[in-house]
Amino acid sequence: MRTSKTQSVKEERGVSASKRVEAYLRKAIHAGKLRPRQRIIEEDLAKELSVSRGPVREALLRLERDGLVVTTSRRGTFIRDISLDEIAVIFRMRAKLEGLCVRYMRENPHIDAAELLNAALKKLKAAASKNNEEQFFQADMELHRTVWKAANQPFLYRTLNLVMNPFIFIIARSYSSRLPLTSRRDNHEQYVRMMLKTPIDKIEEEVEHYFEGLYSLTFDRSFPFPAFTADQWAEEIDEAL
Repeated sequence: MRTSKTQSVKEERGVSASKRVEAYLRKAIHAGKLRPRQRIIEEDLAKELSVSRGPVREALLRLERDGLVVTTSRRGTFIRDISLDEIAVIFRMRAKLEGLCVRYMRENPHIDAAELLNAALKKLKAAASKNNEEQFFQADMELHRTVWKAANQPFLYRTLNLVMNPFIFIIARSYSSRLPLTSRRDNHEQYVRMMLKTPIDKIEEEVEHYFEGLYSLTFDRSFPFPAFTADQWAEEIDEAL
């Protein structure tokens, strides 16, 4: 008969294996090793990570809950693709949240915002000068994370890091990378200058304008952030449920 201690240890091992699989998949998505619409085969993944299929299924269920994978009864599990309409919503959400971060960063008396942002920008420029796409990509994300952390608002940081990050990575690799590195470098330099110089009472609005411009530049649409009607919002909610 199993003791409660033995059962507890086995449960802990199961949770650990499941979390390890989940972390592996998230990292692979962030790094671009797993791309939208790519199929995940449970048996192959279990062998690669030396775990049973149970932890793999548990990890995939959490990733499906977070919107990173899609499972169908006949075709299997795939890395989720993101529609252009969804990207518009993601850009708008990020603009709102990052605008709040910039405001809190500017109001934080315990940090030197200019020093932090210019140090991050220096790494980004170095990557651009080497024409190193991957290094630039990492420096890009580090700059934005610097803003999130400097806000010193743990709840806001967790929201951006856990909810927005996976989609930001997918969008950046699939779409933003089509723009020349020099253009992206100049955009970030202007963004840093704006974050440091804009009056605090206008900073959230200016951050939103920045992301509207970035959206238009990346997706070449006449009107940034197309508005949702009440009916469209209802349809989106119904589909999500």
